[in-house]
Amino acid sequence: MTDYVILAGGCFWCTEAVFKDVIGVESVESGYIGGTIANPTYKQVCGGDTGHAEAIRVGFDPAQLNYGDLLDIFFATHDPTQLNRQGNDIGTQYRSAIFPTNNMQEEQANEAIARAQAGIDKPIVTTIEYADEFWPAEDYHQDYWEGEGQRNPYCLAVIPPKLQKLRKSFAARAKAEA
Repeated sequence: MTDYVILAGGCFWCTEAVFKDVIGVESVESGYIGGTIANPTYKQVCGGDTGHAEAIRVGFDPAQLNYGDLLDIFFATHDPTQLNRQGNDIGTQYRSAIFPTNNMQEEQANEAIARAQAGIDKPIVTTIEYADEFWPAEDYHQDYWEGEGQRNPYCLAVIPPKLQKLRKSFAARAKAEA
């Protein structure tokens, strides 16, 4: 049986690339969540007026990987202390957020925030927002790193350091390097 976690940690191209590299992850889909309009487009979300976050929906096998471990990876591979931004990506669409789908996920999200906060001096600003409709992003955003992303200067600057953090901090959870 597949479980799901929905996370927003900046550019979905970058978070997608990290989680596709985790053992036990069965699927990663880029999309939008937390906004005010149905079926938003990339252009609308990037405008910052819809309230949506760029997010990923991660399908995982709970027999191989638990929700708490996924959240620990999430906190280690983005900066949860930056309000409404990740690096040069600025706006509420790039906020750090966890979107639990039930009370157990919400409780575990709070525990993961506490674990992450214990390791850093600056306050974590990651929000917990109950999951509403997840809108898949346009097809050209899916599996972006494997295709266009490896020719995109922005992705080349941002994604490899995130993958290095994954391999350094969670070596037993990372798939073998290609």
